[in-house]
Amino acid sequence: MALDLNAGEQVLGNWTLFYIPPAGGGKYNGKLTVTNQRLVYDAKFDASVLGVLGNVAVKGGLQIDKHDIAGTDVEKKLLSKKAIVTLADGSKHTFDYGALNIDKCVAAIEAR
Repeated sequence: MALDLNAGEQVLGNWTLFYIPPAGGGKYNGKLTVTNQRLVYDAKFDASVLGVLGNVAVKGGLQIDKHDIAGTDVEKKLLSKKAIVTLADGSKHTFDYGALNIDKCVAAIEAR
């Protein structure tokens, strides 16, 4: 998905990682692009057990405006480094970078 930038918008970074929606609606593999104004996630594959077994491709995405972000938490375990983005409505969106360092992604998410 080509990202159309708004006036004054700059890309801060791109990461291929997993997205876990707030309602426990699965696990998706795709690309997160973080700009100074928003987070844009382009899902490519359903990475849940049923999605992997069925080799399910996904077309869809998520866009979060940075002014809607109430906070960002980091959870680091041996094979799972996560950025948990909490929105003003209380919903939590989780981005899992696996064993890789999530710090640069979190810094981009928090940058305004």
